[in-house]
Amino acid sequence: MASGARERQQGPTRAHDAVAGGIQMKAFVCRRFGPPDVLELMEIAKPSPGDHEVLIKVRVATVTAGDWRTRSCIVPKGFGLFAHLSLGFKRPRHPVLGSELSGEIESVGKAVERFKVGDQVFAFCFPSMGCHAEYKCIAENGPLVPKPPNLSHEEAAILSFGGTTALGFLKKAGIRRGNKVLVNGASGAVGTAAVQLAKHFGAEVTGVCSTGNLALVKSIGADNVIDYTRDDFTRNGETYDILVDTAGTAPFSRSEGSLKKGGRLLVVLGSLGDMLRAPWVSMTGGKKIVAGIATWDVEDLRFLASLAASGELKPVIDRRYPFERMIEAHRYVDTGHKKGNVVITF
Repeated sequence: MASGARERQQGPTRAHDAVAGGIQMKAFVCRRFGPPDVLELMEIAKPSPGDHEVLIKVRVATVTAGDWRTRSCIVPKGFGLFAHLSLGFKRPRHPVLGSELSGEIESVGKAVERFKVGDQVFAFCFPSMGCHAEYKCIAENGPLVPKPPNLSHEEAAILSFGGTTALGFLKKAGIRRGNKVLVNGASGAVGTAAVQLAKHFGAEVTGVCSTGNLALVKSIGADNVIDYTRDDFTRNGETYDILVDTAGTAPFSRSEGSLKKGGRLLVVLGSLGDMLRAPWVSMTGGKKIVAGIATWDVEDLRFLASLAASGELKPVIDRRYPFERMIEAHRYVDTGHKKGNVVITF
């Protein structure tokens, strides 16, 4: 680890935009694109809730693939310009990263009716980010729901990113009972959620992952597992109603033969070419490519919470890092080999 990064993790510095004399909080700030070492532990102004907002004391946050992309501006082929338009040109548009949190409401705005001080909640703050800080303000009618009492803050915090992505794509595909579904990249945050959600909807699920993750994917409900280091699912003669590609390694040119007539390829991760090809394939062939950004709303968060509370959706945690080791957590996520989710504890 570089000495500068060591110094930043040992103690916060004062941010240039902190309010002089105001109440401060600690946050990791990203003021330029780059590797994990660009993150700086700083003291910035603690937010105050507006009339219709709540102030949450963050107990647990996460580091996701979304944080990696936002920090590094490394995106799939063809998306460079679009990424800068979304993320920022010279530096991240939202310098405090983190899209998931679970915590406790510390104070509420004078017009808030849905929540009260002391409520345990979790939230999905994408694309505004801001969860890699000790406190976060969120509108009471925003992406904020009560934490199920039987879930820990760690379990609740990791429901949103993978869960809403997988749910959004499966709903776009019109998944139904009896479908055969293959999840490529079944051991990641989106993949573990996709396997379990597909099972909830009554599908027969096959998970594709590496040797070391076969037991994990089987344990969360996959009916079949394929070790991609030994077998190529596109050559085994099996066909599927839905193929979920979370790894970006199963474009239509490779996986077309693994789709049934009327089958759908869900491009969770793919190049711009994959997305541009989607309308043409859908119009001219008997198969369909579903690409783009997964849509979600607060009801989806409530749905995911109810499944987790009932045990149908098991949150998968790979590693836990204390807040002060945020840079180390980012380094691990950058490897691309995490299983499920990485949590940050405060």
